[in-house]
Amino acid sequence: MKIRMLATSVALALGLAGNGAFADESTARGAQDGEVQVQLIRNATVKITYADTTFLIDPMLAKKGAYPGFEDTYRSHLRNPLVELPMPAAEVFGDVDAIIVTHTHLDHWDDAAQAMLPKDMPLFAQHEADAELIRSQGFTDVRILDDNTEFGGVTLSRTGGQHGTDEMYANPVLAGSLGEAMGVVFQAPAHETLYLVGDTIWRSEVGQTLAEYRPEVVVANAGYARVNGFEGAIIMGKEDVVRLAEQAPEATVVAVHMDAINHMGQSRAELSSYVQEKGLEDRIEIPEDGATLSF
Repeated sequence: MKIRMLATSVALALGLAGNGAFADESTARGAQDGEVQVQLIRNATVKITYADTTFLIDPMLAKKGAYPGFEDTYRSHLRNPLVELPMPAAEVFGDVDAIIVTHTHLDHWDDAAQAMLPKDMPLFAQHEADAELIRSQGFTDVRILDDNTEFGGVTLSRTGGQHGTDEMYANPVLAGSLGEAMGVVFQAPAHETLYLVGDTIWRSEVGQTLAEYRPEVVVANAGYARVNGFEGAIIMGKEDVVRLAEQAPEATVVAVHMDAINHMGQSRAELSSYVQEKGLEDRIEIPEDGATLSF
């Protein structure tokens, strides 16, 4: 694993990682042969450049405070998103070849993205229900992402998980609200395998994906989002990030989905402190909004 970016711990210490300040020489000249780039835009919105193809993941493009906080969640009095985009919205998708929407919750697929993104851009959804919804919003090239989906020289494979605890899914109303969410594995010859975990807690499906694909890069949604009245969270937290690193010892874990949405229960600062406590700062990256990592 070769990471062409200064360590996150240094970036945070200097306070310069945000807005792509540590986007290095490889970022400026674009991804090179065999190189994988991961850019955190904000929240779970990520750009992945893989085999010369750029994917925009879970676009949420609204201005700060555009939406009410999620009802019946932690800190629901706060308006979403909590922070602005680190660049103009048009810069987020100007070089994008395809969109991947892991699920259609507002913080992964919002009204602003639906209004701004080109309606004819290829877009991958997790199943037909999401695809039908997105087509109804005017998008004309909506495809279902399944095992061994091919696009732009990249093999995309859908992975499973669960967007909350068993207790939460035992509540029919909450289960309907949480719904389904997918992860995605990216593969191409001469490229390191990347596993985008998606909105899930730690589940056997995650461990199975790590064992089957042996990814060298793992992008994890790690804000520990909370729902009122229930123990646990609906996405991973700091212990899960460490578990990912431990169960994928050859991988670098990139933790995202923090500091931008009201119901996130853990911050970058808390995760960074925990990672340093565990002595894993060389293997777990916690990028600021706008920052790019190259592998």
